[in-house]
Amino acid sequence: MFTGIIEHLATVKKLSLKAGGAELFLDFSDFYKGLKLGESIAINGVCLTVKGISGQIISFDVSSETLKKTTLEELRNAEKVNIERALRVGDRLGGHFVTGHVDGIGTIKAKKQSADQCTMSFSVESKFTDMMIEKGSVAIDGISLTIVNLVDGAFSVALIPYTLASTTLGFKRVGDQVNIEIDMMGKWVKKLLKNTQGEKASITRERLMEQGFL
Repeated sequence: MFTGIIEHLATVKKLSLKAGGAELFLDFSDFYKGLKLGESIAINGVCLTVKGISGQIISFDVSSETLKKTTLEELRNAEKVNIERALRVGDRLGGHFVTGHVDGIGTIKAKKQSADQCTMSFSVESKFTDMMIEKGSVAIDGISLTIVNLVDGAFSVALIPYTLASTTLGFKRVGDQVNIEIDMMGKWVKKLLKNTQGEKASITRERLMEQGFL
């Protein structure tokens, strides 16, 4: 379990594709201290297990299913990735509960910079926006963010300067793809609404209030 608060930017050293998946090697620089074999790390929002530690070079196995559902297969040497270690009992929960199980891929459709923030919008499958709500949470490349605007198949978030400077979203461009994880609360609410109201049930603020969630 993670919180979506990025702790470090690691550098891709190598991604080796092989039968059934891939091996990913990352340079953690001084962030490698204290890491243990078998530990779970969120890499651009994808939960992977540490399989090798060679100084500051950390390696992971990536399954074929993970390659299919995420952007990890597109990683290139020297590219930066977001890193977060797993949540410990008693830690502050600064973002929201993030599992590291990516739901799918979104595409940056617009990036608008203003004096104090950047508004970034993303296109996704409609089944994803159907589980979102304005002012709700979403994890983008492992970053916990708040949804500003929401329409069928697209949503936007506001990024403060700190987030732009501390995560990979600071150098992402329009057309780039990102990993999307829907807030688990949205998934459970969608399932409950579907069970009570049928296949076409959608999450809205009014429906959440009607069902007693707000």
